[in-house]
Order: sequence, then C-alpha cells, then structure tokens
Amino acid sequence: MLRSLPGHTEVAGVITLDGARPGDERLPLLGSVHTAGLLCRQHGIGCAIVTLPSDRRAWHAEISRQLRAEGVAERVVPPLSEQLSGGTGLPDPVEPPGGDIANTFRGIELADLVGRTPHRIDEVLISRTLREQTVLVTGAGGSIGSELVRRIARFGPERIVLMERSENALFEIDRHLGEAFPGVARTALLHDVVDEPGTLEHLRRWRPGVVFHAAAHKHVPLMEDHPAHAVTNNLFGTKSIADASAAVGADRFVLISTDKAVNPASVMGATKRLAERYVQSLGERVSTRMSMVRFGNVLGSNGSVLTIWADQIARNAPITVTDERMTRFFMTIPEAATLVLQAGAMAGREGRCGEVFVLDMGRPLSILSLAKRFVRACGLEPAVGPGTHDTGTPGNGRASIVVTGARPGEKLHEELSYEAEQLRATAHPGIRRLDHENAPNADAIGAMIEDLNAARNDRSRRAVLDAMSRHLPGLLAATGTPAAA
Repeated sequence: MLRSLPGHTEVAGVITLDGARPGDERLPLLGSVHTAGLLCRQHGIGCAIVTLPSDRRAWHAEISRQLRAEGVAERVVPPLSEQLSGGTGLPDPVEPPGGDIANTFRGIELADLVGRTPHRIDEVLISRTLREQTVLVTGAGGSIGSELVRRIARFGPERIVLMERSENALFEIDRHLGEAFPGVARTALLHDVVDEPGTLEHLRRWRPGVVFHAAAHKHVPLMEDHPAHAVTNNLFGTKSIADASAAVGADRFVLISTDKAVNPASVMGATKRLAERYVQSLGERVSTRMSMVRFGNVLGSNGSVLTIWADQIARNAPITVTDERMTRFFMTIPEAATLVLQAGAMAGREGRCGEVFVLDMGRPLSILSLAKRFVRACGLEPAVGPGTHDTGTPGNGRASIVVTGARPGEKLHEELSYEAEQLRATAHPGIRRLDHENAPNADAIGAMIEDLNAARNDRSRRAVLDAMSRHLPGLLAATGTPAAA
C-alpha cells in the first residue's frame, strides 16, 4: 500500500516482535523490536508504522521509547482484522477541541499511554445475560454510559432504554445507536434519575431485565463546594433507580462506583460510598441481583486529564499537573465498559447479594509521568516547571508542564479496597471480588437516608457534611474540612 502512494515512498523493511520472518517474503526482515532504535539508525528510517494486535500492546511503550530516542516519527495503525471486527476493546483516538496542532492527537492509543493490555471478556456469558433482554442504562449519554450502550447493542438485546437528563447527550447517543445498530430497538428517555416517582413510572412501563446505573456527579472539587447536589445525585439518584429496579423485578442491577469510595477524602467519594452501602443493604432484601463495580479513572472521559491537556496543547497553553507525587489508577473507557458488562454477568453466580467487584487497574501511574507520555505522543518534548511553551513544529517543540497544587478533596494516592476487605480472584483475570463483613443493617440504612434527606434540603453546607460524617466516621478529618462552614 505504501509503494502505491503518489510520490516516492521507500519501504526499508519490517521489524517484528520476535524477529520471525513475516508472511510476505517481498518485505525485507530488518530484525526484532529489541533493537528497533538501532535498526532505524542503521537504515536511515524517518518514519515507522506501528501495528500491534491488542494482546501485544504492552510492547508499545518500549517501541515508542526507542523510536523517540532516534527521532523517528511514529504512526499507529491497528491491525486490519481488528479494525474490521470492531470488537477489540481498543480506545478511539483522542480528538482535541481544536487548534493548529489538532492532527497531532489523531492516532494516539490511550491504552499505550498507561502500558495496559486490555483484558478479554467472556462474550458467551455476557450474551446469556443481555440477549433478548430490555436493558436500561442511566447516564446513557456520558462517557461510560454511552460506551456501555454501544457494547450492549452488540449482544442482541430486545431493547435498550437510554435514560439521560442532558438533552444534547441523549440526542447524540440516540442518533449514534440508530445509525450504528438500526436493528436494535431503543427508547430515549429525557429524565433525571433523582425524580423517584418518575423513575418508577418509566421502569414500570419498560420493565427492564438489566439495569446499569452510570449517572453520577464525578468532579471532586465541584462536589466539595456543592455537597447537597452530590448527596442528591449520587446517593438519592442511586436509591431511586435501585428501588425502582427491585420494584419491577429486574433480574440485575449494577452500580458504577469508584475507587474514591474507599476511605473517602472527598464529598464525591463519600456519596459514592454511601450509595454502595445502600445497594448492599437493599440486595439483602430483594430478589434483584444487586452488584457494584469499583474502578479508578478512565482515560479520555469528559473532563478527564487527557481532554484537559489536549485542550491546553491545542491552545498553546502549559500543561497543568496538580502534584508531582500524585498517582492514579487508569483504564480506557472501552476496557472499563467491557469489564462492567463482564462483572454484571457474573453477579449472583455464587448466591451472594450486594457484591462489590473491583476491576484490575494494574499499578497506579504517576500523573506527571502520564503528562510526559501524552506530550511526547503529541510530538512535543515535555519541560517541567515554569518556562516558555513553544509548540513550534510538531516533533520539534516543547510543552511546559506546570505543577499547580492539589485541589480540595483530592488524595495523593487512591485505593481500590479497604484494609478490612479481602480481594478474591474470580473466574475472570481482570475482575476481583470483595469479601465483606455483614451487609449494613437495614435500620441503620433507613436512619442514614432520613438523616441525609433532611440535610440535603438544608441551606447549610456544614449540615450536609455533618450528616455524612455521622454515617462515615472520620470523613471530615480525612477531607480536612474546617470546623466552621
């Protein structure tokens, strides 16, 4: 294909993972990836096309390092078989908001930035769970919700019910689903899940067999300033849809949770932990198989660090990092969505109620290291600290990385489980299950709901924080909240 392009394109040869000869004998074999940089230098190569199957993505970081050291431009092209199948779980390239260097972002594989090889899923088990079912997704227009919708559609559900309170987001996912999966029946509901009577009415009409609850407020600093909103959306929104799912006899309910719910140091994390406790308690009293899936940050989601950094580079602005010591667990949106489906299909197989599944997030990654990798993937060289920010020609310019300081509610390091919880292996290598002590007492959960319901209607921010701390001891100390509001 390269030789057929207009102009003079000289193909030097191929470099393979193991040094084995490729199928096409007309292509000279230069060697293996272990010496990719040296081979590029010896043959005067200016550009390399990297095409790796999804199960070999872990090699990409090393290949990129060698190419970068020799000044070789890198172009990533997924294998043709994976492009045609569309079921690889590979992320889409980052699409920045605009700017003169926007094309630099195209082709960036987000999985390669964190050095992850996506886990494969048990498609047979998921198909048994979703096929010919009415499946409802809340927050269907969000980053995780929309990816869940796209993947659910591949398993032949009877109908997908899209529940979303953002008009534009609902319009887009409904339009996309209609174009990509015209044979799948769908219903678009412009609805706020917090509306408890309305939620129950919708579920009584559509009778979903499987419910994925992805709607939530997630931005930590904003929720610190608006705790009543966080409690209303994250706790009472969860209560609304979980109660309605149980009332109509749904077979499964899956809550999308977060690592920030472990030893929460923020309002956002605390509200997700309270939501977990409510679902655990409800799961003891209803026939619906209640489960939760806990994972860390997803790359490329709305408002995530990558979209912020992409916008900053496009505007020729410095890249901002809150703290050089900060680490986070990262996963791509497609992998997170597929593992959520996997965990949902596994729920209740051992007769347990209110299970918490924890996705394999790998090792926590330094935010500063991720910023450097992202900058280099955009063809720039990172420079930490104050200074000029000169993008210049992609591949020759620099991008300043400025440390701004941690924001309210942010931890330096996140956790995926409490010390008292034991993580046990499941049949899937990418998913572990938490072993819990007794589920929360129903009376205690009832008192929690009554207390927080009164507090969220109070104009005092302090009243909400005090109410949360009564049910999550140590919360105010962990957040560093001042004694007076």
